[in-house]
Amino acid sequence: MLIAVEAIIEKNGKVRLQKPIRLNSPCRAIVTILDEKSDVISKTALLSEAVLSEDWNRPEEEKAWSHLQKVR
Repeated sequence: MLIAVEAIIEKNGKVRLQKPIRLNSPCRAIVTILDEKSDVISKTALLSEAVLSEDWNRPEEEKAWSHLQKVR
């Protein structure tokens, strides 16, 4: 059984789960540390994509790049 649970790891190593969970017995876990700086970059990229898509998905843009699309 695999369950993903979001948590914060304090500087002293204490793991604090974001939401409580119930288990039938003690379980092993694998902890993945996420680099906050790369998380900010990822969110920025996602937000930028949404803004840019408004410009990219205009009919004028489709026409300008149509020669690069595969023929169906």
